[in-house]
Amino acid sequence: MDDQAEWRARRDNAVAQHALAEQRQRAAETERAKELVRRFAAEAGARGLRTTALTAFAYDGGGRYRTGLRGWYLQRARTLAVTPDGTFYVLGVPASLRARLTGAQVPPADPPLIVGRGARDGESMPLEQLLRQRLEAGDDWD
Repeated sequence: MDDQAEWRARRDNAVAQHALAEQRQRAAETERAKELVRRFAAEAGARGLRTTALTAFAYDGGGRYRTGLRGWYLQRARTLAVTPDGTFYVLGVPASLRARLTGAQVPPADPPLIVGRGARDGESMPLEQLLRQRLEAGDDWD
């Protein structure tokens, strides 16, 4: 193997190792975030916080759709929610006449450890802090 081929092989291996490490880190962060969400749901249920019918927003600003889900919104914008079984949802969906008539299907999402990461300054917040604030607000949150 010549020097250039050996260098490429080492570089490719380093890139693959870096990608694998990053994937493991993201998976660990996702598991930590899922545990925070599960604990939130258990605590909210134990405190008797009322659930509400969750609605999804249309990405294009075309209104809100029924989802068939019940749970707790995590912020006043009503874009994130948790159901009593500890499942996290991002409540955005494509605009659809069918969804307007029959309701929107919203798949569960992996929660981030930092909500709003990459958003404008001051719009991101650690998930743990957001969940704690929501619990502390209780049913008077709205």
